[in-house]
Formats: sequence, C-alpha cells, structure tokens
Amino acid sequence: MLQNNQHYKFVNTPLPYAYDALEPYIDAKTMELHHNRHLQTYVDNLNNILKDYPELQDMTLVQLICNADLFPEEIRQPIINNAGGVFNHQFYFSQLGKVNDGRPADHLGIAIINTFGSFEEFKQQFKEAALSVFGSGYAWLVLTPEKELKIVTTANQDVPLPCHYTPILNIDVWEHAYYLKHYNKRADYIDDWFNVVNWSRIGQYYMRGISPC
Repeated sequence: MLQNNQHYKFVNTPLPYAYDALEPYIDAKTMELHHNRHLQTYVDNLNNILKDYPELQDMTLVQLICNADLFPEEIRQPIINNAGGVFNHQFYFSQLGKVNDGRPADHLGIAIINTFGSFEEFKQQFKEAALSVFGSGYAWLVLTPEKELKIVTTANQDVPLPCHYTPILNIDVWEHAYYLKHYNKRADYIDDWFNVVNWSRIGQYYMRGISPC
C-alpha cells in the first residue's frame, strides 16, 4: 500500500487486509471510515489542487512534501495539508496487521533496546508522546540523519520528512482514528494499537532506513 513513487493522479489504494482484520483492537467501522472517507478526501483534495499545475504533476508525495516551500503561496499550505494527509495515512495503514509478532526482533529490536533501554520503556515513551499531542497529529519513531532512533510528534498532517527524519513507525491520534470505539480515551486506543503493529513490516522500514543505498 505504501507507494513512494506514486504521483498525480493519486489513488486511494485498497487496504492490504479486511476492514475487520484488526478486531477487536480497531473496529471495522473505524477502519472503513478512516480509509474510505478520511484518506479519500485527502487524495481528492490533492488531485484537485494539482490539476491546474501540470509542472507539479510528476512529483511524488515525498517530493511535494519536501519542496512545498518552493510552491506558489496559494497552494503551499493546501499541499502540505493534503499531501501530508495522504502520506501519513498510507504509512499508518501499511504498518498494521494482526500478525501476533508482539515486539520487534532482529536489528530493530536490538536498536530499540540500545536506544530506550527496553522495549517496555520504548512503549511507555511512545505512548507518552502520543498522549502529548494537543488536538490532532501523530507520534513517530524515526531515524535521524545520524541513523539514530528518536520519538517525535507532528501536528495536524505535518510529516517528519522536511526535518530530514526517516519515518519508521507512526500512530494517528486524530480523534477519527479511535473515537467510535474509545470515545475520548486516547490512552486506551494507544494500548490497543500496540496489539496490531506489524513489527516485521516496521523492521523492513528500519533496515531500509539504515541502508547506505
């Protein structure tokens, strides 16, 4: 689902699993609305912006996000909002799956222990970061330019890429990601979310991020 070479016209690719695949941790209705309504809106908005700017239509999501400061003022923030919305949601959905692998292994598992002391300590710090987001946004595990792991947060649909961070993991803490099941209890959603993180996929993102190529 995560297609970094995709460009205009952007499409809302299907989820790589059924809407109810993450039950009981994330309910089917939330997944359907999150993907078919919220993500689709960002895709539609981004395409509508770009249709009048053919010079931007060959740019990928990453290129649009990282070069937004160079765009005409009237489309700069709309592109940041909507390209970010597409990227962040595609990343979020791509990393989930009820695969029962519980915790990261191999190189990522070692890196998390070396950075945070233990996997449990990482989970606690990541949860605290996600809870600290005021209003809407995301918490991320990223690689710094020095290839070190770091937890960061972003507001709204901002993306860590312009800060030269490589995304490894994210959690969407906009209320639409959890309100139908958890109402305003974000902490309960975060606890459930940890049960559907596909750590094998996150490990692939980590290895890709530390690769010299």
